[in-house]
Amino acid sequence: MTNVGATGIDARGGGLQVVVATHNPHKVEELQRILAPLLPGVELLADDGPEAVEDGDTFEANALIKARAAHERTGLPALADDSGIAVAALGGEPGIHSARYAGTRVDADNVAKLLAELEGRDDRAASFVCAAAWVDADGEVVELREWTGTVADAPRGEGGFGYDPVFLPDDADGRAAAELSPEEKDARSHRRLAFTALAERVAGR
Repeated sequence: MTNVGATGIDARGGGLQVVVATHNPHKVEELQRILAPLLPGVELLADDGPEAVEDGDTFEANALIKARAAHERTGLPALADDSGIAVAALGGEPGIHSARYAGTRVDADNVAKLLAELEGRDDRAASFVCAAAWVDADGEVVELREWTGTVADAPRGEGGFGYDPVFLPDDADGRAAAELSPEEKDARSHRRLAFTALAERVAGR
């Protein structure tokens, strides 16, 4: 990857700083693991600025809103994602409202509300969805990917965050996302798929 954004620094030579537009340390850690082999030499910096108002009506729109705000404030290339769980029986909800579904922004509360909404329903098909966005002086790139599965009857596992304890990926041998190791999750998750596609497009510009 060469000459990314306004810095003109070759990531292969190290030293390219990229701000991640999130206050969630779990996301920063996960993205560092995912992107390290894809963009060697890139240093991800947690965003310590005010949170952008996510008033878009799609995952892509909200990811770009956050990345634009971080880039404009810092002058650095910026990464952001907007992720959530979309449940078929709920018409795609909670979707872009996933993080605030219960009104408290507490993972356990969101999970409890989702399970209550699905109580007694046979159709528990769902997808984890991630829109990954990159904004720099050269323009904007956004990619959307999904990780399909179903919603469990009760939380399982101790790993991950968000809805991981109740999401049963189709490709995880019946285990919840929270029961996967970080390496197993990174290899197949919606975030891995979206940010891999994003990194390939940015590197090819």
